Amino acid sequence: MNDLALLLTPEGRALLDEVRDTDPARELAVATRLRREHPAELVSAALGQARLRQRAAVKFGAEDAGRMFFTPNGVEQSTRASVAAYRARRLADSGVTSVADLCCGIGGDAIALARAGIRVLAVDRDPLTAAAARANAGALGLADLIEVRQADVTEVDTAGYDAVFVDPARRGGRGRIFDPEAYSPPLSWAVSAARRAPRAALKLAPGIPHEAVPEEAEAEWISDGGDVKEAVLWFGTEPGAVRATLLPGPRTLLSRGLPDPGVRPPGRYLYEPDGAVIRAHLVAEVADRVGGGLLDATIAYVTADALRPTPYATAYEITDHLPFNVKRLKALLREREVGTLTVKKRGSAVEPEELRRKVKPQGPHAATVFLTRVSGAPAMLIGHPA
Repeated sequence: MNDLALLLTPEGRALLDEVRDTDPARELAVATRLRREHPAELVSAALGQARLRQRAAVKFGAEDAGRMFFTPNGVEQSTRASVAAYRARRLADSGVTSVADLCCGIGGDAIALARAGIRVLAVDRDPLTAAAARANAGALGLADLIEVRQADVTEVDTAGYDAVFVDPARRGGRGRIFDPEAYSPPLSWAVSAARRAPRAALKLAPGIPHEAVPEEAEAEWISDGGDVKEAVLWFGTEPGAVRATLLPGPRTLLSRGLPDPGVRPPGRYLYEPDGAVIRAHLVAEVADRVGGGLLDATIAYVTADALRPTPYATAYEITDHLPFNVKRLKALLREREVGTLTVKKRGSAVEPEELRRKVKPQGPHAATVFLTRVSGAPAMLIGHPA
C-alpha cells in the first residue's frame, strides 16, 4: 500500500515516467543514480512498477500498461484486454448498462466494461488490489464509470445491477487451483450469485469439467491467437448452449450436438482443431465441416481427403504416414534436407525436444511431424501447413 501511495504522488508519477523504458540489465546503475535525488523506497517502488508495466504490455498493450498500476499477482491473473473487451461487448449488446464486478483484481475487466459504456461496481477484498483498481480507473479516465469498493464479495448487495461478473481467484500459495470448490470464492457461491442476477458471467479456468456446468448456463471457451484463455459460464442467455470463440474475430462455433466422429485411415490432410474447440468438445463440428474423421477415437486430430479451410482448425498436408520409429524418421528427414522441424504431439509420451536431439535435423527445408496414435498404434505423420 505504501509503495502505491508513493507512486501516486507527483514525485512518484514523474519518476515512473523517467524509468519507463529502463533495461533490466541497467537497473542497478539507474537505481544508484536516482537514489542521489529521490528516497530509496520510492526508487525501488518505481523500478518495480516499471518491470510490472513491461510485463503487462502483452495483456494490456503498451499504451494502457504504461499508465496503469500493477501488483505481481495482478499482472499474472488479470484478463487479456482483447478477451475482456469481447466479454464486455457481449454484455453491452444484450442491453446491460450496469455490472457488479466481483473479485475485480487490478481492474482489467472493469476497464473493458466501462469502455463498453457500462457502469461498474468493482469489488475486491484485498486493500492493495482495490487501491490499484481505483488508481487504474483514474489513470485511464474511467473514474466516472467505475466505483471501486474494498469488501468481501460475499457480503455485497448486487441488487439493482443488470448483471454480475465473477472472477474467482484460482491461485493459492502453492500455485494453480484445479478444484472449482477451492476457488476463492467457491464456484458454488459464484453460481448462486449468478442465479440471483438478471444476467451473469463467471470467468473460470478452461479446464472446468463439462459436468460442473449448471443446466441453465451457457458454456463458452475462448482462445486468443490460438491460446486458450478461459471458460465463461453465461446466465440469462442460452441455457445449455456450448460454444467455442476464437479471437481476434470473433469467430464462434456453436455446438449442434453431433455424435463423435468415426475413426478412419489417414487422408491427405490433417486438421488440428483450435484449443477452445477441443475444450468445448466441438471436434465433431470441425470434422463435419471438413468432411473428415478421427485418426484415433481418443485423440483430437481430424483427417480428411480434401482441403476445406476453416478458422476453427489448422490444416496440414500429410506426405508420409509411418509407424513410430526414430531411425526411420531421422533417415527421411536427412534425405529431404529438413533443418527446421516442428514437432506436435497428442497421445505420445515422446518429448519434442528429445526427438529433435535424436534426429538432428539439418538442411534448408522445413517439415512438421505429428507424434500420435492411428487406430491405437503409435505413429508419425509428416507434412507441412496446407
